[in-house]
Amino acid sequence: MDKEHLFGKTLRELEIIAETVRLPSYAGRQIAEWLYKKAITDIDSMSNLSKKSRAFLSAQYSFGLQEPASVRVSSDGTKKYLFPAGEGKFIETAYIPEKNRHTICLSTQVGCRMGCLFCMTGKQGFQGNLTASEILNQFRSIPEWALLTNIVYMGMGEPLDNPDEVMKSLEILTSEWGFGLSPKRITVSTIGIIPAMLRFLESSKAHLAVSLHSPFDEERQMLMPVQNKYPLKEVLAKIRDWDFGRQRRVSFEYILFKNLNDSPAHVNELARILNGIRCRVNLIRFHPIPDTSFESPDEKDVIAFRDRLNDKGITATIRASRGEDIRAACGLLSTYELLNRSLP
Repeated sequence: MDKEHLFGKTLRELEIIAETVRLPSYAGRQIAEWLYKKAITDIDSMSNLSKKSRAFLSAQYSFGLQEPASVRVSSDGTKKYLFPAGEGKFIETAYIPEKNRHTICLSTQVGCRMGCLFCMTGKQGFQGNLTASEILNQFRSIPEWALLTNIVYMGMGEPLDNPDEVMKSLEILTSEWGFGLSPKRITVSTIGIIPAMLRFLESSKAHLAVSLHSPFDEERQMLMPVQNKYPLKEVLAKIRDWDFGRQRRVSFEYILFKNLNDSPAHVNELARILNGIRCRVNLIRFHPIPDTSFESPDEKDVIAFRDRLNDKGITATIRASRGEDIRAACGLLSTYELLNRSLP
């Protein structure tokens, strides 16, 4: 049987583990420091623990880091890493370098159960949740991890459909005993699962991004089945009532589909429903996927949509498409073809 991983444990969990191997409780903090603050990859390197204690730990636990199985490199410098995620299962992770910004796009599930029509991960279906260890392994195990300036939970899966492990990973990333990163460097995306969204807002100070994609109920329902359970108006009501302060940001993701959600009527309705919410709308070009008839608007139409929103007082920006040639751009991550078979 595979040993349980130390990497991905919270401080309290490590303190309990220390006690079970007859170490003082403060040893939990020492282990955390080795896991999250030093560039080691094995338990035997934890030199301030006795040799006997390290042997006890090694007998029951593994360190928990796992290198990517492969990497593909885009012409624009974006990299897509493939990580094993259980027997016959894999996840994809995107690394996006820019001039002064290095972003990693983390996956939180193998596949996704949300069924959004425009997303390759959704077409893959759901094969399981990732643990906090598997989520954080994507961050820690790429060669560029020390360069990273920003973390976005926007890869495979719906983060707030896996709230326990996502919240654990955020605690480890932002706690002083963990990686000690500023929550202002982290954004968690959701399609609007209200109970988990409220838990996230209460328990974390990371930024929130909400997938919107249409301001009209029937249209959004067609694109995103979650609209049936958590209507957009209820999601927006919760956001409107929440005090984000000045340091925390809420943004709305809006994929543009030609002749579907890119009209002046959509601009007017977006301005109406977002009125009074201090936010940004990120406009995203649709990236074609198999078995859909959706198309992306022309570049001039994307720019015109942005400008109309800005004229209405809604801050809107156009997200640059990165890694499309290696299928690493928004909505394209999927490991469907690798399910139940080994890498070639």
